[in-house]
Amino acid sequence: MEDIFVNEHKSIYNPLSEEEENIGRIIVNSAFKVHTSLGPGLLEKVYEVCMAHEIVISGLNVKRQVDIPITYDGITFDEGLRLDLLVDDKVICELKAVDQLNPVWEAQILSHLKLTGLRLGYLINFNVALIKHGIKRFIL
Repeated sequence: MEDIFVNEHKSIYNPLSEEEENIGRIIVNSAFKVHTSLGPGLLEKVYEVCMAHEIVISGLNVKRQVDIPITYDGITFDEGLRLDLLVDDKVICELKAVDQLNPVWEAQILSHLKLTGLRLGYLINFNVALIKHGIKRFIL
């Protein structure tokens, strides 16, 4: 798993809370369980449903396909962005099932974190032989 830290004040890093770290562990463990059971090659929607199920049975709340409103020029637009999974209202998961990750998706998850005010997000690609190569963790 690759960690990507983004901080305007590079000399200062605020560690994640224990709760955020625990949610992150559950997300990663859930990705391993789903990938071990299903393997690569399925549609993103299948992985989304199964990930949500695994996370819920671990005791956390999950919202799927969450709309993020956008505020521009003093106006809030509800037709903004959409998150694949929002875990316990604290951690974002964007799921993919592709041969290669597009750098735009990394920018997308960073934008989602900034717009929501959250600090931790995961970009998980299930179309890999080993899931550890498909998980990227982003910390603001």
